[in-house]
Amino acid sequence: MNSMVSTVRGILTLSRSETFDSPRDEAKSDLKVLSVAWNQVCSGFIVGTNHGFNVYSCKPMIKKSISRAPHESGFKVAEMLFLSNLFAFVGNGYNNSEYPPNKVFVWDDYRNCCLSELTFKSEVIAVKLAREHVVVVLKQNIYVYTFNNLKVDRVIETLMNPKGLCCVTHVESKAVLACPGFHPGQVQVHDLRWNVIKFIKAHDSAIACMTLTLDGSLLATASTKGTLIRIFNAVDGTLLQEFRRGMERAEIYNVAISSNLKWVAASSEKGTLHVFRLRPDILSFDPASSSSFIRVILPKYLYENERSFAQFSLPASTKFIVGFGSENTVLLVGIDGSFRRCKFDHADGGQMVELEHKYFFSLQETGNTMVGGV
Repeated sequence: MNSMVSTVRGILTLSRSETFDSPRDEAKSDLKVLSVAWNQVCSGFIVGTNHGFNVYSCKPMIKKSISRAPHESGFKVAEMLFLSNLFAFVGNGYNNSEYPPNKVFVWDDYRNCCLSELTFKSEVIAVKLAREHVVVVLKQNIYVYTFNNLKVDRVIETLMNPKGLCCVTHVESKAVLACPGFHPGQVQVHDLRWNVIKFIKAHDSAIACMTLTLDGSLLATASTKGTLIRIFNAVDGTLLQEFRRGMERAEIYNVAISSNLKWVAASSEKGTLHVFRLRPDILSFDPASSSSFIRVILPKYLYENERSFAQFSLPASTKFIVGFGSENTVLLVGIDGSFRRCKFDHADGGQMVELEHKYFFSLQETGNTMVGGV
């Protein structure tokens, strides 16, 4: 096995020696958030800033683990692989010749070196990291690289994808990728090991966000209309469940599915976090067996759209990404520099209780808190 992959799966304490410049005095600087992204299991997150990047762990409480400030332009894309030493970055702006926006830098922070630079003819919109793959998203193409040698495994064509929508699985037993298809509202799901492709007509309007479960069994999607969230069997494309966020149009920022396959969460521009309950038999549910009597008597709106089980109010002026923590907790990271942890009652739902609220730029670096596990 290539030594690079060995570092992913090994347990490595991150080095505090820095090839990048030392962190700035963040309390006095003009730091701005350019991007935020969870790691693959929401045990940590990475923030791309206008000067570099910061990495935070979330268990049991939020802690700053790494802070790097290599230059004045920063990184518009920053991704991390679990809580390991491996990261991927894309620079912010063509005025920075060292880190241009058409290059992906795969960085090993333990070895203090760049493992590879992946160069493209156009701007990189997004990057996704998995145990076996590095996925680079351009406006109409997705390049899938094998992680152990960083060679191109395949190129996937999509319709225009300005948001860089793409999601991948994160278990060793499967390698599944989902991305926009060739028509608005369509999703294509690729089994990267068996070269099987499934096209799913998810919505009538364009896809706004999507996510896969860790094992690739379920796919959650929302459209640019923003009123419905749909759950599909990612293998055969069957629509399994449908949730209603609201009646008015809204931009849905992020959708997450809990690792225990019990809950779905969504954040939107309306300033409310919604948590929905998945059917206990979601993977074995057969929509064709639903009662025809119910379908005749009840309006379509009542039997197809389920309202949220729990809610939490957020500042409508800030974009948040959402993930699930332990014991019915939901984690939120905002581009305003805030981190929130809230909890919902798994039996009664309703309004959630806030357990933690901090501004992550104000946290001091702890160092040596991240290892190559999850």
